[in-house]
Amino acid sequence: MSKFNMGAVFGAAVLFFSVAGLTAAPGLAEGLSASAVQPVATSTESDIRVLKIDSAVFSQDNSDVLSRSRIGDNAVASSLSDLVRQLATNQTADADQECLAGAVYFESKGEPLEGQHAVAEVIINRTKSGLFPKSFCSVVFQRGQFAFAHGKSMGSIPRESAAWRNAVAIALIATENRWKDVVPNALYFHARRVSPNWDRSKIASVGNHIFYR
Repeated sequence: MSKFNMGAVFGAAVLFFSVAGLTAAPGLAEGLSASAVQPVATSTESDIRVLKIDSAVFSQDNSDVLSRSRIGDNAVASSLSDLVRQLATNQTADADQECLAGAVYFESKGEPLEGQHAVAEVIINRTKSGLFPKSFCSVVFQRGQFAFAHGKSMGSIPRESAAWRNAVAIALIATENRWKDVVPNALYFHARRVSPNWDRSKIASVGNHIFYR
């Protein structure tokens, strides 16, 4: 047999045994295939929610983080009006929320939503201050504090009105800290049209009200 033919036979034999070796070791081949298609880590439902939130809080050029708030598990509000719209209802959960919503309604229903939130903050801050009663209703009905409060009652409220629905939503948002504080630590406010000459630290003017601590 010529050297050429011997080389061809030898090459064919090597190829045969190489292929046979791979066929006889399926674990290696299957392992390589598995590692090629198996994801490194699977996303959990929690991861998906976080990704949704993160993708929603940046402006179009990804340079500024927008103010936002979670609504339930899967939604994000990029404005207070958006949050109010999604949470608006005419039903209050309990007496304290009713009192807080009533204060927002009577004191600020004609104000921008930030002004309504600021009024709610004052009521909430008072309950935490140690200077006022500890419940919303006790603060609202404290003698001489709010003109709309008469004894232990408020005036009539049109409960199907947009103003009342907004007030209930604002009360919920403020109570659950779903939005950034508008007037941090504020304990007092008055309308711009009056000048009580209080010796207090002014925090901000929002709408037609001026807020103090």
